[in-house]
Amino acid sequence: MELSEIKKIARYTLSCLKKYGADDAQCKVVIGSSDEINVDAGNFSLMRSTFDSSVVMEVIKDMKKGVIAINKTDEKSIDEAAKECIENTAAAAEDDCLSIAEKTEENEDFFDGVDNCDRDKFFDRINEYMTDLSRDYPKVLMEQLITDYSDITSVFANTNGVEFSNRNSYYSISTMYSAHDGDKTTSFNSTGLDFTSLDKKILDMGTQRMMYGLCEKELEAVPFEGKFTGTAVFAPSCLGDIIGTAVSDFTGSTAIIDGTSPWRYKKGTKVASESLTVSLIPIDKRVIGGERYTSEGYKTKNCDIIKNGILENFTLTEYAARKTGEQRCSTLSGCMEVKNGETPYDELIKKIDKGILVCRLSGGSPAGNGDFSAVAKNSFLIENGKITKPILETMISGNLAEMLLNVTDISKETAEDGTCVFPWVAFDKVTVSGK
Repeated sequence: MELSEIKKIARYTLSCLKKYGADDAQCKVVIGSSDEINVDAGNFSLMRSTFDSSVVMEVIKDMKKGVIAINKTDEKSIDEAAKECIENTAAAAEDDCLSIAEKTEENEDFFDGVDNCDRDKFFDRINEYMTDLSRDYPKVLMEQLITDYSDITSVFANTNGVEFSNRNSYYSISTMYSAHDGDKTTSFNSTGLDFTSLDKKILDMGTQRMMYGLCEKELEAVPFEGKFTGTAVFAPSCLGDIIGTAVSDFTGSTAIIDGTSPWRYKKGTKVASESLTVSLIPIDKRVIGGERYTSEGYKTKNCDIIKNGILENFTLTEYAARKTGEQRCSTLSGCMEVKNGETPYDELIKKIDKGILVCRLSGGSPAGNGDFSAVAKNSFLIENGKITKPILETMISGNLAEMLLNVTDISKETAEDGTCVFPWVAFDKVTVSGK
């Protein structure tokens, strides 16, 4: 569907919402297509094309909010949904902090990605990927590989005259794999990548080769016995779980509104090691298909959350900012960067007397104060500056807020997956325990 037609749908939606009595209204129309090729248990299993459409409407009437989403874009369906959206406000509570975005910048159309899918080359690259994987890592079984070319166009509009569009088109892969050798098998692991070029072998992107190599070594894993407090090195594959949880639980709208965040009154003060800088980077050449406008209708800008250990910003919506008297965050994107350090990865490992290399975590959310306990999966013991044996049945525990203050080293190398940029990060004073 042409962009002009999608904009026409958005404008018609707003007219319906106003017709039925909205004081303020906004909508988002999304039209997308996907070409998907899947592999299951090492064999090609699916090739299909799908098409999706949706319209999300939000209204404010008499200081009450109504929301509705539909997957049809014809005028009759939109008209009926708009009427229902207004009716939904009747049961809502009054809230004088509700608002829609003011038009503070010129409306704009964005595009990021590759204009057309080269289906033949994409299939050849996937076939090559499976061939190379089987040859170079014969003990690794690709349990599931989902590959995709997505072409998605969205239009946001509101009754204040804001109108943004964004088209994202790119390739992606998502894998789930494990290693097998006779009766031996490993825990599963996964990875994902977004990319726009087929000029390079897919297997050579990111840290896949390192992770598949480690996976084969995990076949010799043994239960960990004992307990120690030492250094935990988080690989890029699971660093996002740690940092993302901290950003969400300590700086997010819910935690700041409720006052449960341990950082509620620490903006402008030190909350992490001076070596740690965490930023949201949707507007970055290393990010594929990043956010260009927020869900509330503001033009996106990159944002430092922690800079050299200092808490710079909370990740608040406009609504949360009004509720708390704080500043709205310029992006709510999940595209994140942890700034790399100066220490090569090998040297980082050599500095550690006793520790653990964590490649995947399994566990629930931390407590309100940051205390956590999780199972370290696909992980290895570090002894006397060397990665030694893979280990099973291993728990790590600590306090997330304190961990960020105990960063001892950050690698020079980073892993890029098209969404985030992460190095390897070493955290001290983490408790490791086994049977």
